[in-house]
Amino acid sequence: MKFIKYITVFILCITAVSCKKYLDETPQAVVSQSDLTTPANTDAMVIAAYSALGNDRFFIPFSSMWAYGSIRGGDAYKGGGGTGDVGEFHQFETFINNTVTNGSGDAVFYQLYVGIARCNTALQLVEGQTAAAYPLKTQRAAELKFLRGHFYFLLKILFNHIPYVDESIQKSADTYGSISNVALTSDQLWNKIADDFRFASANLPATQSDVGRATKGAAQSYLAKTLLYQAYAQDDKNNVTTIDKTKLAEVNTLCDSVISSGKYSLTPDFATNFLPQFDNSSESVFAIQYSKNDNSQIGRTDAGHVLDYPMNAEYGCCGFHSPSTNMVNAFKTDANGLPEFNTFNDNDVVATGDYKTNSFDPRLDHTVAIPGHPYKYQPNLVYDAAWARDLQSYGPLLSMKETVAYTDPSFTRFPPFMSSSKNWEIIRYADVLLIKAEALIQMGREIEAVPLINMIRTRAMNSTALLKQKDGTPTSNYRMDIYKPGVNCAWTNAFAMQALMFERRLEFAMEGYHFFDLVRWGIAADYINNYFATETKRTPHLVGARFTKNRDEYLPISQAQINFSHGLYKQNPGW
Repeated sequence: MKFIKYITVFILCITAVSCKKYLDETPQAVVSQSDLTTPANTDAMVIAAYSALGNDRFFIPFSSMWAYGSIRGGDAYKGGGGTGDVGEFHQFETFINNTVTNGSGDAVFYQLYVGIARCNTALQLVEGQTAAAYPLKTQRAAELKFLRGHFYFLLKILFNHIPYVDESIQKSADTYGSISNVALTSDQLWNKIADDFRFASANLPATQSDVGRATKGAAQSYLAKTLLYQAYAQDDKNNVTTIDKTKLAEVNTLCDSVISSGKYSLTPDFATNFLPQFDNSSESVFAIQYSKNDNSQIGRTDAGHVLDYPMNAEYGCCGFHSPSTNMVNAFKTDANGLPEFNTFNDNDVVATGDYKTNSFDPRLDHTVAIPGHPYKYQPNLVYDAAWARDLQSYGPLLSMKETVAYTDPSFTRFPPFMSSSKNWEIIRYADVLLIKAEALIQMGREIEAVPLINMIRTRAMNSTALLKQKDGTPTSNYRMDIYKPGVNCAWTNAFAMQALMFERRLEFAMEGYHFFDLVRWGIAADYINNYFATETKRTPHLVGARFTKNRDEYLPISQAQINFSHGLYKQNPGW
């Protein structure tokens, strides 16, 4: 929310009671608990909880999850200046090299709990207010539970077994390390996360006067997403064993509520989701609101993507998050304009650079910076292979959804990095449509999923207006169509699920969640090892990479966190 830029972030310092008088004095620059109990300061603490959404850094990009979901899911290579440049991400990418001492894994665990701590502290303050003094008491509690649900959702899909601490536990517990990460079963953890979104769904308004605050539609959408993940039940070795149709039915109902609300729609052009002038569009269900020129040192800009800009003179650093050859090939279409489910990777378009003989889904050029193609829809700014940082290791491509044109008002520099104040979408309406489609397919109602998937494809087909070379010709050869059961496809349940999986990959490519989809579907091991079998022949940095089934579905609990808990935390299977 843009109003975040006007706040002062409060820092709480809670110390043990001491008999020495000088320790009883309130230190300067520290806000005491009693100072925060006024309604105004309580409301400020709610905003401080919101500000935790964007508090990632280059080595802990949890806002977009690209280091944990894109490069582990085969959508991207790490990129940057070789395997040792932010080597923790290389460990994630190759799996076999990952360790329990990975600093980024430890940092993201810690930082997400910082966000939870802010939510819990603010909840304690909100609950201490009377409704008369604080009329928005219930609504603000709902916002905080929505935020807490978000942070816990990320922790759950990253680590699986996590300690659950709410406001009452935080108030009474000495440290987070006193709560076991296996005190609750996986299903119980999902229920806790879902409970926060249920409360938020019941108590949030459909529209907020402050753009960026959580709404009923956002809570319903996130609850649907949570239940979708929970529906794919896993055993204690991370194998998907059953799919809960009852939960899928609720997912479908929740999505219907969001769809029928009339609050959301797909934007006409796919590009508008990744251009700052269209922030908070009709497709935005919930987004992180960034800012610049807000009286802070470098602004509340998108720190999680600072590594992802090109190495040319207009930018300068750092060439990370490079699209994989496999992912680019996935955008190819067949003679019917449909994805090449089984053969897309047989013909390597990146090696040939042939984007005219082959045909493509237009989302390719909204997603990938390709040599000879305009960068961020700027016909006079043509991307060059030299803008990549390490051609030998990672090839010539870079990611574009998270970046902005260097001439854009949202762009900012803080050497050696650069970033923008463009929003980053946590949930957009396209996700709601595909969540509903997936639930329908898994319930055996695949024919009902056709119009939902086709809405996404129709929008993509019509998103070519900005994909032009300087002479006005199309950047690539675009040929795309919708699914027409009985005409261009046989819409069996198996085919429908394959179409859904492909559609999620193409629609959300480089947005950080592909790996988590693979784990949810129970296909991560086979998928990733098949990816490595071909991709290691294309790039030397993946040689030796291997996904270990029943281990690599989740990150390990870091040794630092286990030490912090004095051994109370239990390690994930296989580690």
